[in-house]
Amino acid sequence: MNNIFPSINKVLFSYLFNLTKVVFLVVLLITGRPTSAQKKYDFDVSISGKGTPIIMIPGYSCSGKVWTETVNHLKDKYECHVLTLPGFAGQPAIKESLLETMRNEIIAYARDKKMQRPILLGHSLGGFLSLWIASTVPELFHKVIVVDGVPFYPGMQNPSITPDEVKKFVNKAALITQFTSMDDSQLITYSENVARQLVTDSIKAKSIANWQSHSDKVTLATAFYEMMTTDIRQDLGKITAPVLVLGSQYETLERSQQILSEQYKYLKKLTLHNAESKHFIMYDQPTWFFNELDTFLK
Repeated sequence: MNNIFPSINKVLFSYLFNLTKVVFLVVLLITGRPTSAQKKYDFDVSISGKGTPIIMIPGYSCSGKVWTETVNHLKDKYECHVLTLPGFAGQPAIKESLLETMRNEIIAYARDKKMQRPILLGHSLGGFLSLWIASTVPELFHKVIVVDGVPFYPGMQNPSITPDEVKKFVNKAALITQFTSMDDSQLITYSENVARQLVTDSIKAKSIANWQSHSDKVTLATAFYEMMTTDIRQDLGKITAPVLVLGSQYETLERSQQILSEQYKYLKKLTLHNAESKHFIMYDQPTWFFNELDTFLK
């Protein structure tokens, strides 16, 4: 695998490739405090704020609490629908394909809620999902924000590689075996080591590690496999909404721009900015991050 995917980003790619080692919605009363959806959907959701709806999707293994500071920043003008995906951070797992199921359920959720001009905001895996959703139902969403996510992760290093080629090196059954063979203490240690590479703040790193160590091990394996073998780059051409992509730093900012420009070349309405940041940009560069959100959402 290393011959095909040499390291270009010690932060993001060590995170991705080291992984191979190891309701019917009823809201009776909406107030300023979060409300929970009853179970028609496999994801958990809390709702707070008033205004234009934003569906906020966390990344791999993370709780919706990853968006707490972002919700506090937005809730006076936006109704924040914060998800935690099944199998992650203590949520019950599902047997179906995670990414495809979440794509379909989030679309159904937005329609069931009769959202007007909703916005998608996703980090990492959540950013991938936001892109897939917006390309599937381009008429439904008003704007899309992707925080350090891409439409095809292996393509960041080798733009010509295909999912079938990736499958020669990334085996789903082997990933499941590797994850399920770890006991809880091993998963905690592994999660802590990974988290320290993804964020500067040590307290935030502990939260990220805790969410991952409380995630379903089969979901951790299969979600990684699905991310590595699903390529939606050309589907981006179907998206009609403006898209803001905020990337972290892979080697240099110039190189980061080159990589993401290639990933998003089929997108019609792209705003692309990179931060001097690790993977969790909203934690490492909050002022920059909030300024970018505010400018794009005007």
